[in-house]
Amino acid sequence: MSRPTVLLVNWRDTRHPEGGGSERYVERMAEGLARRGYDVTIQCAAHANAPADEVVDGVRFRRRGGRLTVYLWALVAVLRLRPDLVVDVQNGMPFFSPLVARCPVLVLVHHVHREQWTAVLGPVLGRIGWLVESRLAPRLYRNCAYVTVSEVTRTELDRLGVSAARITVVHNGLDPVPPTRAAQDRDPTLVLVGRLVPHKQVEHAIDVVARLAARWPKLRLEVVGQGWWLSNLRRHADLRDVQDRVTLHGWVDEQDKHEIIARSWVHVCPSVKEGWGVAIMEAAAHGVPSVAYRAAGGVAESIVDGFTGLLADDFDDLVEKVDRLLGAATLRAGMAVAGRARAGRYDWARSVDAFEELVRESTRT
Repeated sequence: MSRPTVLLVNWRDTRHPEGGGSERYVERMAEGLARRGYDVTIQCAAHANAPADEVVDGVRFRRRGGRLTVYLWALVAVLRLRPDLVVDVQNGMPFFSPLVARCPVLVLVHHVHREQWTAVLGPVLGRIGWLVESRLAPRLYRNCAYVTVSEVTRTELDRLGVSAARITVVHNGLDPVPPTRAAQDRDPTLVLVGRLVPHKQVEHAIDVVARLAARWPKLRLEVVGQGWWLSNLRRHADLRDVQDRVTLHGWVDEQDKHEIIARSWVHVCPSVKEGWGVAIMEAAAHGVPSVAYRAAGGVAESIVDGFTGLLADDFDDLVEKVDRLLGAATLRAGMAVAGRARAGRYDWARSVDAFEELVRESTRT
């Protein structure tokens, strides 16, 4: 008996220069399915960091096309590979796989991109992108099951016309954090982990440092991550006259990333939108509380407001919440205990269990 075949079509993979938490989720699900006997392929964009074809942890990677042509290559893959199930990963733009698939299609959405379209493409193209995501996609995928990573996104999809009954929430897991040598810094230290792109709003974290500089003369910000927005952030730090307080580390290996998180006082996540917030959970596992915007999607779920971190309503509130945590060692200590306990409840094995059950249900229909 042949193994069930699953094709995941995704814009990027984790080795892509712009890969991040959503790509990690896709690959963890794919690896888990491969270990359980599925024939799994990920079709994604080509890039210089990896070959066009390879097998990693039982998952076949096919990298073809660029930022736009990846969508055409994905449709070709659906036609040629004839899988038993297509997982259509929608990072704003759908792959339109139901137009050519002769099998069930499962739609994976990390978060809704309403705010990000204009931030990345400007008002005109952004409006077109949002129309595709909010109007066209729900109609095209009206007979498909959906999976997402938070109840917040499930609610947002329901508002776009995707019936909540068709949406299953499968949370992110969490890789075990490695032991670290770092002790908490003596001086107040903020950390931000994420891709350096406009919608992550790293400028807000830099502005927090500028606003609190007089109150906290030794305050520093450490930014871990890479991306094409790096030069803009350097200029912004210069303009705010905090270049000596802001360290833009760029890419670092996993151990160094965890060392930087572990020695920090507060993790700041000023992103416009997140599906869940992997960095928030990694910080929590190290006992570091996070501050993020309440309206930024899944972060309102990955942070338990007042227990593992704080949610802010706007930039001024973000500054106030960071200031509050910096000045309240007892509050941070309590959040450290709560954060570690909550982070321990998330692992990839449980997430793969739930995802595989959804795969089974999808292929039975």
